[in-house]
Amino acid sequence: ITSPLDEAIYAMVLNRISDPLSKRAVNEWINEIYRPAFKELELHHFYRALDFLILHKETIELELFEQTKNLFNLELDLVFWDTTSTYFTGNGPEGLAEYGYSKDHRSDRVQIIVGVLMTREGIPVAHQVFPGNTADIETFKKAIHDTRTRFLLRRVIFVADRGMVSTTLLDELDKEHIEYIVGVKMRRMQAVAEVLKTGGRYKEVAENLKVKEVWHDANRYIICYNPMEAEHDRKAREEIVKKLEKQLNEKGLKSMLSNSGYSRFLKISGANVAVDQKALEEDARYDGKYVLRTNSQLDTAEAALAYKELWRVERAFRELKSTLDLRPIYHWKDRRVRAHVMVCFLALVLESAFYRYLKLAGSQVEYLYLMRDLKNLKAVELTLEGIRYLCRTELPGNAFQAFKALGIGVPNHVIIIN
Repeated sequence: ITSPLDEAIYAMVLNRISDPLSKRAVNEWINEIYRPAFKELELHHFYRALDFLILHKETIELELFEQTKNLFNLELDLVFWDTTSTYFTGNGPEGLAEYGYSKDHRSDRVQIIVGVLMTREGIPVAHQVFPGNTADIETFKKAIHDTRTRFLLRRVIFVADRGMVSTTLLDELDKEHIEYIVGVKMRRMQAVAEVLKTGGRYKEVAENLKVKEVWHDANRYIICYNPMEAEHDRKAREEIVKKLEKQLNEKGLKSMLSNSGYSRFLKISGANVAVDQKALEEDARYDGKYVLRTNSQLDTAEAALAYKELWRVERAFRELKSTLDLRPIYHWKDRRVRAHVMVCFLALVLESAFYRYLKLAGSQVEYLYLMRDLKNLKAVELTLEGIRYLCRTELPGNAFQAFKALGIGVPNHVIIIN
């Protein structure tokens, strides 16, 4: 037996997936959905449900993790962590909504930071909401603490994007024997320049991906090389050089000097300005490459491919901000803002599980098109001679693929209801 709060949570999560609205609007939206239990819901149930969610956040996430782990036979050995920011159109709750580095390029607005922990299969495990001025390093520490204490996992390798962690933090992780695979900032770390100069052969591990292991100062690095990207970088640099050489013979050199993308290839000596050939050669070392640092026992190919899977987290954030409409946030209290993010997170879990089922079923239908077809599936209630019937419309487009992937029987065309 479900309670009104259960149904209110279910309604809000379904709404995020199909037609994201404010909680007040969801109270009207449920009238368009055929689910008898929704008829008992009133507006206050949705707000009470938000308070329930945030009060039991950790328990719910842990239970969800156990269920999805068993459902899909997951092994949480690789954990992906990344953060994004989302801004408020108004003031937001004090202490949570703060000015900080905006990944939405809206530094003029207060914001919050949202972090998501995800398995290599793309299933969200947990999330955190931080004040908008929280540094990525602090969020990473929180993710590590969560995984070690809440989920009681024996062995986890953290995977994070470049810029997420500092050299100091990595040294701390080494001391704590916590395994990681992280991207490093290519042009900001002195060690990278030395690593790239190291000789040795690349090993091909995937299409357009070659790898090479390098040790430097007792740290393990992996150089990843994409020949196609290298060609793109080379051509882009050649275009810059052509513009520079042309500009050197014309007026407007000042504008070139103010452009960091151009000026780094210039050599200035008094009144003489020329293209810096040494800088060009140095820049060519970076063509098509990115560097990882890891202390894991995975072989070079496995570590590189694991990092490449980080796109799943990036896709998750795109889903949060686009199809699930994380923004705008219609709440101004700390707990309600956090609860709103959790509704979005639960919708992301449900959506990710659906993706997983479709993949396991070998479906080639794109998710967005499949959802569009499902939205066009209607239920109509009729009464004839005192008997109530529920009639469904024909399955539109590829809607059948959803029932097939989930192992659910398609409802009969006509059902007698009491």
